[in-house]
Amino acid sequence: MTSGPAGDSFDRLGVRGTPVRLLVLTAAVTLTAVIAAVVGLTLPDGLPADDPLGGPARFGIAVAVLATAQFARLRFRSAAGMVSITWGEAALIVCLYLTPAGWLPSATLLGAGLAWTVLSLHPDRRPILEIVRIAASLASASALAVSVTAALGQPLLAPPTPTLALAVIAGSVTYLLVTAWLGGVTLGLRHGLPIGPPLLAALRGKLLMFVGNLAVGLVVVALLELDPRWLLLLPPLLWLLQQTYRYRLRADQERRTWRAFAEATAALNQLDEKGVASAAVIGALTLFNAELVDVDVARADGHWHRYRGDAGGQLVDREVDAPRPSESSDEHDLIRPLSVGTVPVGRLRVRFPRSAPPATRERDAVAAFGDALAAALHDAATHHELRLVTARSSYDAVHDPLTGLANRAAMLGKGDQSLRQLPHDHPVALLLLDINQFKEVNDTLGHAAGDQLLRLTANRLSALSRPGDLLGRLGGDEFALLLTSVPVLGDRAAPMAHALRQAREIAERLAAPTEVAGVRMSIEVSVGVVVADAGTADLTELLRRADIAMYQAKEGGGSVAAYDGARDAANTDQLALLAELREALEVDDQLVLALQPAVDLATGAPTGVEALIRWQHPRRGWLNPADFIRPVENSEQLGTFTRYVLDKALGVAAGWAREGLDVPISVNLSARSLLDPRLPAEIADALRRHQVPPRRLVLEITETVVMSELEVIDEVLATLRSMGVQLAVDDFGTGFSSLTFLTRIAVDELKVDRSFVIRMADSPEAAAIVRTTVGLAHELGLRVVAEGVETAEQRIALAELGCTSAQGYHFFKPMPADKIGAVLGSLRDSAESNVFRLRADGAS
Repeated sequence: MTSGPAGDSFDRLGVRGTPVRLLVLTAAVTLTAVIAAVVGLTLPDGLPADDPLGGPARFGIAVAVLATAQFARLRFRSAAGMVSITWGEAALIVCLYLTPAGWLPSATLLGAGLAWTVLSLHPDRRPILEIVRIAASLASASALAVSVTAALGQPLLAPPTPTLALAVIAGSVTYLLVTAWLGGVTLGLRHGLPIGPPLLAALRGKLLMFVGNLAVGLVVVALLELDPRWLLLLPPLLWLLQQTYRYRLRADQERRTWRAFAEATAALNQLDEKGVASAAVIGALTLFNAELVDVDVARADGHWHRYRGDAGGQLVDREVDAPRPSESSDEHDLIRPLSVGTVPVGRLRVRFPRSAPPATRERDAVAAFGDALAAALHDAATHHELRLVTARSSYDAVHDPLTGLANRAAMLGKGDQSLRQLPHDHPVALLLLDINQFKEVNDTLGHAAGDQLLRLTANRLSALSRPGDLLGRLGGDEFALLLTSVPVLGDRAAPMAHALRQAREIAERLAAPTEVAGVRMSIEVSVGVVVADAGTADLTELLRRADIAMYQAKEGGGSVAAYDGARDAANTDQLALLAELREALEVDDQLVLALQPAVDLATGAPTGVEALIRWQHPRRGWLNPADFIRPVENSEQLGTFTRYVLDKALGVAAGWAREGLDVPISVNLSARSLLDPRLPAEIADALRRHQVPPRRLVLEITETVVMSELEVIDEVLATLRSMGVQLAVDDFGTGFSSLTFLTRIAVDELKVDRSFVIRMADSPEAAAIVRTTVGLAHELGLRVVAEGVETAEQRIALAELGCTSAQGYHFFKPMPADKIGAVLGSLRDSAESNVFRLRADGAS
């Protein structure tokens, strides 16, 4: 035999990878065997002087018998590898009769070493170190067995007697226990396992054969004593006995294997990936008595996850790269791709001990186990996806998809649950918020900007809400906040005061400037506040009351309003409002104009008239625009309503012309009306029918128009200006971007919002805004009209700031159309006309 490179030679020795403790055990056992062999050979042999065979022959027979016992072995797989059981006890009994006891350790060392060397050449490639350990272990066991037997009797050439039989049986038991113990220790040290399992497995597998070995050994001794020729009958019987042992051992192993297979596959019935993979690793380690098991799982996102377990019971998992199809394995590894149909779900890898490489049976078992594992992993992945879908469906059922807040259904359900959990008299507060001018943002910037505004509002509200509060989006631009931690004090007004403070704080925080779709703006809201005891109303009723309060806030011009029960009844039939408006548009006596003139601050001459619509409702009484304009703007009746108001206003202006009054009339125009490309033609037709020059019509629009990038709005405004119709900016200074408005839209007039006029006497900031607006208008050649002038002090202050025109209760309240002509004539007659020239008249 030639030796290869040093590395190969070192591997053949079996030192590489062998635990140090196993090397120490091998050295100790080998030293013990050598000492026993040497000492045994020096002891008196006890053979008779006329022995016909002689000592060398008897020693050779013992070597041959002991070697044959190793060749006739049976093997089975255990948790730590293949375990071999032999006819060693039978050979020991025979050799104790034929050979001096002291010679058996050396004969065993030589015979076992020879047998295992031959076996390692083909069926069982074992390193030299392992062959030495096996031979030394058997020699040490035989030395101890010989000592026990010799202490109880002298079996050399002695006829079998019950006493002698007991002596050899005791020696055989010693041999069995020592060899089993040394084998268990070896496997335990090699694989890091406790010695109990392999020791018990070896004893359980050997028990039947051990009894047979004792019987065969004693029978052979008896035949040798009676007549050696009878031994010729033993080979067939021994072969049959060997086959019986093999069958019983295989049947027992098959029974345990199928039981383990059933338990391992049943354990795969888990609902999650980790449970299935962990059960597969543990089951494969037990089922195949493997050294290492890898379960690689292919996940839906394309990543791979590996679950690994070893014979020591350690289980780890981690992310890995996808296995390469060309990844090779040695003869001790079985790799099974896992798939269900054509869908790959993973890979199973089982590493068998080097002492027990897999055979065809193990390959078939791994394939069957892999198929069961693939189905279990596929089911777990399907169940995981189903759980995700169910979770998403459950989440979507109670959450608003845009903001992630509770939706209306969840708000009602959770709100009522919270109310039921509180004491009956515990106060709660509900805040209902509505974003002002949200529709204009949608119409002008688009729905994406509206969605961004809603998400921003939701984020700010979430940051402002407190633990225990319930926040939700009810739909559209409405949000609700249920406060359950309202302070309980002796003062019954305290809960409402607390809720109003929180509502005002929220309104102020939301109004902080932000950017939506590239446009800087403030989120202005109207908040309705309702406070009630937890046991007096459900959330549906609280929402109804808060909705009434919210519209009271809008009507009052403020941002926050508390629920006023006195006004509740007047608002319960708002749903019928649009139907009643449709009827009002078909008659001529319900929707009427209220006209309010604007006057020159220096001369008192009329500079224009604003047309305000009023509804003389047959059941509700007089309704101001705040009572019905918002529903109209959000309905399909807006176009009809706009044409109705324009027609009435131009009819009044035509009457002034017949009286010689050349005064412009102003009509408020909804931003949504500018989305109708037919509007300029309809206005031109109305101007022709009433014979009113276009320059005498002023259309008041809000600053939200400037945010729109829709071409239709630009086209409508351009057409109106080309017709000669004037444009005025209503509520200038309160919108999103006043200066940007003036650079985008060519207008004729700026109307200073009443909020600045009312506060300018006490607020330097308001006075500065008015002064800046007036100066800007002068620079641009525009008219300026101050709205809401109620006192002489305000009039004087406006005049000092350079404002030239104003309207308000200080001058005139809105009046009917049949009275406005006389008022305008009186103003004209009492003052020299001082109306600013219009751009249409040649102003630049």
